[in-house]
Amino acid sequence: MNQRTFGRTGWQVSEIGYGMWGMAGWTGSDDSESLDALQRAVDLGCTFFDTAWGYGAGHSESLLGRLVRSNADKSLYVATKIPPKNFKWPSRRGFTLDECFPPEHIREYAEKSLANLGLPSIDLLQFHVWEDAWAHDDRWQRAMDDLKREGLIRAVGISVNRWEPENVIESIKTGCVDAVQVIYNIFDQAPQDELLPLCRERDVAVIARVPFDEGTLTGHLSLDSQWPEGDWRNTYFVPENLKASVERAEGLRPLVPSEMTMPELALRWILENDSIATIIPGMRKIRNVNANLGVSDGHRLPPALVAQLKEHRWDRRPTDWSQ
Repeated sequence: MNQRTFGRTGWQVSEIGYGMWGMAGWTGSDDSESLDALQRAVDLGCTFFDTAWGYGAGHSESLLGRLVRSNADKSLYVATKIPPKNFKWPSRRGFTLDECFPPEHIREYAEKSLANLGLPSIDLLQFHVWEDAWAHDDRWQRAMDDLKREGLIRAVGISVNRWEPENVIESIKTGCVDAVQVIYNIFDQAPQDELLPLCRERDVAVIARVPFDEGTLTGHLSLDSQWPEGDWRNTYFVPENLKASVERAEGLRPLVPSEMTMPELALRWILENDSIATIIPGMRKIRNVNANLGVSDGHRLPPALVAQLKEHRWDRRPTDWSQ
């Protein structure tokens, strides 16, 4: 497993990390299977794990805590997220800091996450939604700095709302943000415009989330795709999005090299960008862990293919269903 430097923290983390939403926020999850998959990832050299209180009201955090405690001899990095006080994802223009992250709420959920994890500190504590209008409100800055000084957290991060990579620029410029988590994949290339150059300049770590576009870039979606009642994907892949997503995936399929799968191509495309510290694909089964972590082998894509993939950029703006 290849390592990359996690921004100004200096941490050396696996370039393929582990996204844990699916272990609590999607149907079909099984704790025993999840723990086996997590341990397999550790055995293969994965060291960066991303969860959130919002993933099952702390359930995913508790699974990660069990994993870390059972691998005390390894340097594993724990990233989690504070839910907004109004419990609305994503944030919307006009939401205030008091509605989402007043200081007492930041403290309360940092302590709740620590209890769920069963750990003395959190490596990276992130805001689960964000509005750049809050950038210069020093209350969130002081709250996070207090947690740092007390040794309860080591670094501060922001998870950027879907399709809004520019909605964190001013916050990064404050110097108070150590890491940014953003959707970045073959379709969602917009972070390259402003966000990634600024993060390079300020030595802010970048976590690439949703590398498979919520499943589109696995190549397994069809116009007949359905999910069990209560599964989040039913509210995301509404008919208009499902149709457009399937068409985009089919347009990409001819470019997938014969020796690769579409998910492998998706991960390798992200790894081409040295600005990315780690990628956090969601994984629930050992076979997915084996396939995704196997991409960290140092092999690069042909420059001609990288150039062709640039043409598959798909700029989107938030909608009622984009969440």
